Amino acid sequence: MTGPLQIKPGGEFDFLSLGGLVIRIDTGLVPFRKATEAAIHVSGAEFNTSANMSDCFGLRTAVASAMVDYPVGDLVAERVKAMGVTPFYKHFRNDGVVGPNIATVYSDRGIGVRAPVVFYNRANEAAAMLKADDFDWKAIFDRGIRWFHSGGLFAALSDTTPAVLAAARASGAVVSFDLNYRAKLWNARGGNEVARRVSSELVRNVDVLVGNEEDMQLGLGISGPEGHKAGALDTTAFVAMIEKVVKEFPNIKVVATTLREVHSASRHSWSAVVWADGKVYQAPVTELDVYDRVGGGDGFAPGLFFGLLSGAPLEEAVRLGWAHRALLTTFPSDTTMASLSQVKALATGGSARIQR
Repeated sequence: MTGPLQIKPGGEFDFLSLGGLVIRIDTGLVPFRKATEAAIHVSGAEFNTSANMSDCFGLRTAVASAMVDYPVGDLVAERVKAMGVTPFYKHFRNDGVVGPNIATVYSDRGIGVRAPVVFYNRANEAAAMLKADDFDWKAIFDRGIRWFHSGGLFAALSDTTPAVLAAARASGAVVSFDLNYRAKLWNARGGNEVARRVSSELVRNVDVLVGNEEDMQLGLGISGPEGHKAGALDTTAFVAMIEKVVKEFPNIKVVATTLREVHSASRHSWSAVVWADGKVYQAPVTELDVYDRVGGGDGFAPGLFFGLLSGAPLEEAVRLGWAHRALLTTFPSDTTMASLSQVKALATGGSARIQR
């Protein structure tokens, strides 16, 4: 037993995520429309969580996803392997005309008063073609999965998630879900009404919920407190919404969110808060000099989950997530380049003085 969660003591995998894999074409500080060169990052909200928990936190992680057998898929598979993540793939063959494809995200970084610009092409995305029976979930869960994770980005693409979350919970794994509401993706599925129906069904099988106020309002239809207006780092509205969430979904044991006030593309104030067992745990507020914001949102959950899986007190688990997310914004990648020692040093009050 770890705090509010009943976590298996062992299994072949500490963590398994279900989600789509994407590539991000990143032109850095140059606006995309003026770019002549770009970096390629392998990403995907759910994969990023598995990758970060493996590479930084040393856990045994896996990802279940679609893989397309063409050079882009080869690039993605190499990066999955390099991050130490075990893949469970449903393979598709690209026909060279209409796909299926690995989805592509395009971005530039922005700086100062110029905001980052992100757009994407998910036409004929292989991950959206996945079906629940494309994987032998019984065989996978029989291998021993301590924690299972998915999110709203994938739920907006594929109908597989509800059945898999139920199977994960039945297996005894802790189940987490990041609401990650994206209006563009849900509009392609029928809009906000569909999003609320699907997300509400999913959340009934969830132990740990990640999401901000907007995610809960749009994804679950939970109304915020009337007449309340506060700064981005004020937890009052979030805590009030949590009370409504756990009343509607009593199965939820932990709710977490990040708090961010954007001063410019390059400067953010940053904190995080977790609710568990009726108590609120908040990380300090820190000032971030942001190098690359894209993918940074997937940095908090891995540290928090690692803390919970390793039996750390909730106060420590929150700070581990907060510290890892802060460090992730300093790297030019969607996945981590931080070491566990760096995360722990920042979480316990370390400074940015040169390390010799």
